[in-house]
Amino acid sequence: MAAIPSETRRGHGGPGDSGRLSGASLFAGALMMLSGPLSILMGASGIARDNLFAASQYSYRFDLTSWGWIHIVVGLALVIVGMGVVTNKSWGRGAGAAMAGISLITQFMFVPYYPLWAIPMMALDLFIIFALTRFPAGTDGSG
Repeated sequence: MAAIPSETRRGHGGPGDSGRLSGASLFAGALMMLSGPLSILMGASGIARDNLFAASQYSYRFDLTSWGWIHIVVGLALVIVGMGVVTNKSWGRGAGAAMAGISLITQFMFVPYYPLWAIPMMALDLFIIFALTRFPAGTDGSG
């Protein structure tokens, strides 16, 4: 009869791994706490200077003050949920993936205003979603 180790390696799943933070979750939380303040700064720029960005004939056209507030709210939510992910709260991974999805959608809608900003931010959101929704190595996700 083989002995079963009481602990598994960090971030590799297993029966005793429910209370540990995986490297992917830490990476996602750190990216959220980077993406959030950057969105807040973008929102503040849009509110402070309403003529900073220009887009003509755009289906999702909002007043730039509205876009500024949208970015601030999404940025604050990203920071809060990012802290939940980093502190390994039970709601962190699900809420983090959802908030990164919302951020991805808002950045997509913002592309015509400032593509050099929105496209890299969309890439950050995709990295966050990938890191939070993948199964830890060594598990098949079946509980």
